[in-house]
Amino acid sequence: MAMQSMCSTKTENIRETVAQIRRLEALNCDLVRVAVPNLEAARAIAKIKERIKIPLIADVHFDYRLALASLEHGADKIRINPGNIVPNFIFKSPGESSHITRIYLENLKAIIKKAKEKKACIRIGINSGSLEQDLWDKYGSPCPEAMVESALRWLKFFKQQDFYNLVLSVKSSRVLNAIQAYQQIAKKCDLPLHLGVTEAGPLPEGAIKSAVGLGTLLAQGIGDTIRVSLSDKPEMEIITAKEILKSLKLYTKEPDIISCPTCGRTEINLIAMVKKVKKMVKKEGITQNLTIAVMGCTVNALGEAKEADFAIAGGKKQGNIYYKGELFKGNIPEKELVKEFLTLIRSRG
Repeated sequence: MAMQSMCSTKTENIRETVAQIRRLEALNCDLVRVAVPNLEAARAIAKIKERIKIPLIADVHFDYRLALASLEHGADKIRINPGNIVPNFIFKSPGESSHITRIYLENLKAIIKKAKEKKACIRIGINSGSLEQDLWDKYGSPCPEAMVESALRWLKFFKQQDFYNLVLSVKSSRVLNAIQAYQQIAKKCDLPLHLGVTEAGPLPEGAIKSAVGLGTLLAQGIGDTIRVSLSDKPEMEIITAKEILKSLKLYTKEPDIISCPTCGRTEINLIAMVKKVKKMVKKEGITQNLTIAVMGCTVNALGEAKEADFAIAGGKKQGNIYYKGELFKGNIPEKELVKEFLTLIRSRG
């Protein structure tokens, strides 16, 4: 499962864009997208690609010439919403592409031809906000059925041009609409699907919406790439995406930290201890697929300690540490617990 994010920098600011992409690479981001609102941004793609390791996607809207320029300057993939490359008003009746004004049809064909030439991928992006007018009129809203019909319309057009290097997305800012649209399109085509709840919002709301939407689909085996769309730093999108994938065992390059929520039985400073363990794992650069448990009392601790690779079971101002379900060392004073825990992980991890 590939994780994607999108730069928040001005693409033409090559130095800042490369710096942001490198931070995303350090978090194991697999793909990165950049906005291309002008020709200067398209031209910057070549220089950016020289300095990064992951594939670069150009995000293009409205002007087909920017898609052509992005491909010419080395974009590995372009994301277009055909609904805003080919204007809405040209659809005279539902589903009939023969009514597309010739000039716009040729513009879209030019993008496809250039992508073929450059061996680049195209993502057909269907968003509720860029739905064609005839489908608005037919369905009354950008409902899942309308987005799926739009997707199938454009998929047919691309196949008529003998172009199959495609990825498809049917995003909505409404979680249920996104879930239903992806479920429906997954039954109607076998293209790779890019999942997302678009415009999910700030943290924590956006992370929760994305976890519900993407998690539901991923648990059903739907999806090939994901993006968590947050009103926050792109790094937070990847951090959130990793946690969603970890919960489904679809991302195993880092430890999974589990901890109890605390209650009146807790007699150690568990929240501070969890933060220390999390910081320790990051600082140590641990990349194994491990389960690390930090528990505050015996009610939860013993079961989780048996299931985890490494575990802390808190007690009264002290605690035990476990390795592979077996007691490794007991009655460790609270102030020494994390240090002893790190020593164990270093020696056995």
